[in-house]
Amino acid sequence: MAAGSSNYWEDLRKQARQLENELDLKLVSFSKLCTTYSHSNNREGRRDRYSSDTTPLLNGSSQDHMFETMAVEIEQLLAKLTGVNDKMAEYSSTAGVTSINAALMHTLQRHRDILQDYTHEFHKTKANFQTIREREDLLGSVRKDIESYKSGSGVNNRRTELFLKEHEHLRSSDRLIDETISIAMATKENMTSQRGMLKSIQSRMNTLANRFPAVNSLIQRINLRKRRDSLILGAVIGICTILLLLYAFH
Repeated sequence: MAAGSSNYWEDLRKQARQLENELDLKLVSFSKLCTTYSHSNNREGRRDRYSSDTTPLLNGSSQDHMFETMAVEIEQLLAKLTGVNDKMAEYSSTAGVTSINAALMHTLQRHRDILQDYTHEFHKTKANFQTIREREDLLGSVRKDIESYKSGSGVNNRRTELFLKEHEHLRSSDRLIDETISIAMATKENMTSQRGMLKSIQSRMNTLANRFPAVNSLIQRINLRKRRDSLILGAVIGICTILLLLYAFH
């Protein structure tokens, strides 16, 4: 029965680790899609200005479809991982595993922290993507208005130039924002990697801390046994000495 419970716990841990690995890969791809979305739209705008017959390999509509598909997949993985964590929590509270309940709760808490981090990262990336998409839609609307105005009767060239200058200013600001976002995403990936290393170190420290009390307890038992043996030996020597003295005087 105990072996079956242990196998059940190990199966749950394997499922959790597999889902966490899949989520990590999905979130990295999701983050890259968010970063490259505006760059792709900028390239599309340049093609529309200089070459109207050129079709981009990956336009905004395709990226929107990829975004929706990946978001659904990540939400499904998060739901599966939540279910596995719930099963692990239910197993750890079973009366039959109380002797190892502390170790199970430590492992469960670590998986819960990972789930929480992935959920927070997903919602943050999703919100950033939607913000960039809304900005690109606004800039695309302005670009279409300018192109429509340019293709008109050709009057009010001064106003057209002002519109173009303002549009170029917006594009420059947009490029600066994209670069800032790229730097922030790279920093976030670096911090995520460092966080994983720190969690690994913390796990090893906890393992050592759990082992040292057992070593200290063994050393104390050895010292107590030595002290007991010393007392017994001293008592025997004392009794023998007294007997020898009594024998010598009689």
